[in-house]
Amino acid sequence: MNAEQIFHTIIGILTAQFIFDQWLDYLNHKTVKSNIPSELKGVYDEEKYKKQQEYKKANYSFGVLSECVSFIAIVLVLFLGGFAFVNELSAAVSSNSIIQALIFFVIIGFASSIMSLPFSIYGTFVIEQRFGFNKTTPKIFALDLLKSMLLSVLIGGPLMALVIWIYGIAGEYFWLYAWLLISSFTVLMTMFYTSLILPLFNKQTPLEEGDLRSAIEAFSVKAGFKLDNVFVMDGSKRSTKANAFFSGLGSRKRIVLYDTLINDLNTDEIVAVLAHEIGHYKLKHTLWGTITGVLQMGFVLFIFGLVVNSPLLSNALGVEEPNFHIGILVFGMLYSPISFVTGIFMTILSRKNEYAADAYANSFGLGEALISGLKTISSNALSNLTPHRLYVFFHYSHPPLLQRIRAINQN
Repeated sequence: MNAEQIFHTIIGILTAQFIFDQWLDYLNHKTVKSNIPSELKGVYDEEKYKKQQEYKKANYSFGVLSECVSFIAIVLVLFLGGFAFVNELSAAVSSNSIIQALIFFVIIGFASSIMSLPFSIYGTFVIEQRFGFNKTTPKIFALDLLKSMLLSVLIGGPLMALVIWIYGIAGEYFWLYAWLLISSFTVLMTMFYTSLILPLFNKQTPLEEGDLRSAIEAFSVKAGFKLDNVFVMDGSKRSTKANAFFSGLGSRKRIVLYDTLINDLNTDEIVAVLAHEIGHYKLKHTLWGTITGVLQMGFVLFIFGLVVNSPLLSNALGVEEPNFHIGILVFGMLYSPISFVTGIFMTILSRKNEYAADAYANSFGLGEALISGLKTISSNALSNLTPHRLYVFFHYSHPPLLQRIRAINQN
């Protein structure tokens, strides 16, 4: 395979992915069932169901537009030699390969952010605002954007620099040392994200004393779960949508409840949702998710290590002298079909874990409360109750509400 064939392969992959995604989105958009299954009765009244359908339609139209713009932009950049041009700019600034790579990705990242910014603004301040979800102010939106960009530079930059430095000195064992570095970083982020990174965006406070905390502590004792603390996050500063999550490993584990969840659900429902999150920990889903991610990264880096020195990767984008940053960019595009397949297995595993966590909560007699809580969360978020099964298969990390209810009722 020559450089031209690699280039056309990249175009073919991007086109195939775009067409497939648009087809799935269309199937899901057209899936409207007038007869709601009996298990979902009462989630929406007639007026709210109509609002949900309007929300679904608005998001579909907006998604089509944004995805078309993104696809056209990347294809134009490829055909017009945009990446080669940015590479020349980077090389003109410095002859150091690490500095060149950092400048290259800063320019690409900044351009991508500028292009996506109007869509992000419209999605937040028009669509989410129209349907009553948005609580984000322009100030919070701007600060979030700035903080995200700074974190990318301050964390992603040094990490990328270390990987490139390893590439320059490690030879054929580059992939192994890079794997150890990235794996260590992944574990650290899993352990410390909620205590180091999340506070930059959201305030977390320990759940105050009261009936809810007493109920949670009583359940924790029953489940044999060492409860260091439960934190409440001010999710309401950005959205009315509710959520809860579990993160961390070992002594760094943490359960976080959105304040919107506490406002929307009663005590039994919140305990049931928390039992679901504890189920993830008890069943070692977080641990195995981290291990799986580390193993996947090792496989990717091993394959990349075999081809990184190939001049064909850089030549495919019009760059004569092979370099690391162009090589990893091309490799990422060529690897995307494999990533797509592995992603399917990961979403299947994720849905399986959600069923298992539901069953764990149900084993303590919390099934009805969990169903009630899930219905309220879905209703308040205007969730799609009847998504297309193929769209679910490829995109849903959580089972649809109907399938979760049926699984809980069968146990």
